[in-house]
Amino acid sequence: MKIDIFNHILPQRFFAEFLKVAPGLKDMGKRSRNLPVMVDLDARFRMMDEFGEYRQVISLASPPIESFAGPETSPLLASMANDGMAELVDRYPARFPGFAAALPMNNPSAAERELERAATQLGALGVQLYSNAAGKPLDAPEFLPLFDELARRDLAIWLHPARGGDFPDYRAEDRSKYEIWWTFGWPYETSVAMARIVFSGLFDRHPNLKIIAHHLGAMVPYFEGRVGYGWDQLGLRSSDEDYAALLRSMKRRPLDYFKLFHADTALFGAREATRCGLAFFGVDQVLFASDTPFEPSPGLYIRETIRVLESLDLTNEEKDRIYRGNAQRLLKLGIM
Repeated sequence: MKIDIFNHILPQRFFAEFLKVAPGLKDMGKRSRNLPVMVDLDARFRMMDEFGEYRQVISLASPPIESFAGPETSPLLASMANDGMAELVDRYPARFPGFAAALPMNNPSAAERELERAATQLGALGVQLYSNAAGKPLDAPEFLPLFDELARRDLAIWLHPARGGDFPDYRAEDRSKYEIWWTFGWPYETSVAMARIVFSGLFDRHPNLKIIAHHLGAMVPYFEGRVGYGWDQLGLRSSDEDYAALLRSMKRRPLDYFKLFHADTALFGAREATRCGLAFFGVDQVLFASDTPFEPSPGLYIRETIRVLESLDLTNEEKDRIYRGNAQRLLKLGIM
């Protein structure tokens, strides 16, 4: 069996409201609303059937709700999305064993209430958080109660990048060109969010916090040297902050905190990058995921991800942990 833990969907009722609230949304709004598999269950099931015993833990597709809806509107949209995903899990348990809840992160008090509702009433396995909340870092003080509650409930966090074309590549410009904001900007976004979580002390506060960093930990595995020996010298390159004192206060090396993240295999068939991520996080920290349905043709990312994993020097037992075992353990899924 294969459990795809990071793929995306737009429940019908939420999708209809999304089109009303943000009908001409650019960038990821354009991309998501033009993918039939996002909303067409028949098309999704045909795609899924190609892979035998294959199931999807579903989460809402980009863009983040808080990027196109204000704090008065975003709570309703989040609840509609979560109701829709919970209904799909209830109706099709053999297809969808669970979902990651959406939260209105531009309204922290509403986000806390929606987490409570999604966890207790809808059975969410955790939440999907983006690398920034309408431009705010995840380690901002107003989000700390949310992390406290996620840790208390032992729920997982799906960490997804968020950045648009309005984030320029150079200060002298007002927009990013050639979709650089996506190709290189998204891995950077995830890596920055991971770093802010590490240096803000969230793992010291909650050592068992379960965070799944999308796309196999983004830049972090490839930059192990800079994350390791480079950040062992934190403070030597800064003049306006006493980062050396922060480094002394940390209970572990920065590198060791980064290894506390979990990561997924959604690398679109990149074999060497997959080897690098597995070497960094270890087999027990990596979960199978495809990022469906953002591929050029239905099922391509699933197919390519499986091809890569089957080509690596992994035992059958190690592959089984990646394909399903780690997800069952981390997300407390009872399926066999």
